[in-house]
Amino acid sequence: MDWNDLTEGAKAVLEQTRNMKNDQIQIVEFEVGFSHEYGEGSGSYTVSIQEEDYDNLKKFVRENEYEEKYHMARNKNLVKIILLENDKIPDNLSEFPVFRQYKEEFVRKQEEQAEKEALEAQEKERAEAEKPE
Repeated sequence: MDWNDLTEGAKAVLEQTRNMKNDQIQIVEFEVGFSHEYGEGSGSYTVSIQEEDYDNLKKFVRENEYEEKYHMARNKNLVKIILLENDKIPDNLSEFPVFRQYKEEFVRKQEEQAEKEALEAQEKERAEAEKPE
């Protein structure tokens, strides 16, 4: 199986398993059923990872033509995947950061944090405007 056989959701996950800047492996965590639009205007794009994408990814992990080995674990609808070096799971796996999270809860927390920061900025501007000169 090669890259062109993958669904878009599977590609979105696999693209995040390696940091191209420093060639470090990374954990990607995603929720089957996840769908979210990123960006704004003409630069926006949607990442959608459905059951079909998971099945496609599972097949790629077993049968890819690039001789890359992955470890993938699923617990209900949450899946973690990591690109393996030397064909084995690292002993210190818990020390690897979760680089990318395609999860509804994660997106919601990010949006709440952005709203909180926007409100704080508005309050600061209002306080500055009300200060006597």
